[in-house]
Amino acid sequence: MFRLARRCIFNADLPLRNARVAVVGLGLMGGSLAMALTQWSLCQEVVGVARREETLREARGCEVAHRVTTDLVDGITGADVIVLATPVRTIIRQLHHLTAMPLGSCLLMDLGSTKTEIVAAMEELPAHVQPVGAHPMCGKETSGLAAAEPTLYEGAPWVLTPLPRTSPAALALARELAVAVGARPLVMHPDRHDRLVAAISHLPYSLAVALMLAVAEIGYEDELVWELAASGFRDSSRLAASDVTMMLDILITNPVAVGELLRRASVHLERLADLLATGDEDELHTLLVAAHDRRTPMFRHAERG
Repeated sequence: MFRLARRCIFNADLPLRNARVAVVGLGLMGGSLAMALTQWSLCQEVVGVARREETLREARGCEVAHRVTTDLVDGITGADVIVLATPVRTIIRQLHHLTAMPLGSCLLMDLGSTKTEIVAAMEELPAHVQPVGAHPMCGKETSGLAAAEPTLYEGAPWVLTPLPRTSPAALALARELAVAVGARPLVMHPDRHDRLVAAISHLPYSLAVALMLAVAEIGYEDELVWELAASGFRDSSRLAASDVTMMLDILITNPVAVGELLRRASVHLERLADLLATGDEDELHTLLVAAHDRRTPMFRHAERG
């Protein structure tokens, strides 16, 4: 049976340190957030919600949260902040379910990698729930709670996509949470977010998939290719090892922007192929220099470190 909600008016003066936070989904992103909040004593209480008992046993063994449960209603009841940290389409389904639950007044965030469909689903939440879409720009190609670490968000951009109905106080609390775990909050429109991350996240993954499929075709003809593969191939193909469920959700919920970027990339690949076919060394050199000069200063400091 549902328990009654505690409040009907969002507490505009609630600091994060006094908040009860429910993190729904204890994979890499949710587990890392819950760890940071718990181990660094950033809030009053952290409740972790997971789907499997196996995850709960793992969570209890590594100080992920103050309390963990598989019962969504139990986990979110009385929470001042609810964070949905599951795959994108699961988040959308959870938002539809939450509209029928007796939520108290709270800030409700997500950590999904696309924002337009999630924000649209957030519009259906009860009026006393304050929604803010969110996407921390960090992660690993490995997934699951075993890969989680409390420092995951340090220095990372953390996109916030508030709705027109979101109050300034709710947005301020979302900013406070991001800053508390070491991230850099950036506020933008969900459409803009989806277009930009398609370029710097979803396209690289798609290209890594295409790379693996192309090389696998060579591998069927000559298996020695896998013995020759070294660090360059490893680095270029790394993203293809990302969690398939998560990435499928991302691509399916951002088809227009990802499709546009794939077509752009295809134009450049065709151009390179044509230049090789015609032996136009000068033009090929020009393209290689342009890519080199644009890429080199972007990550020089990080790569030296």
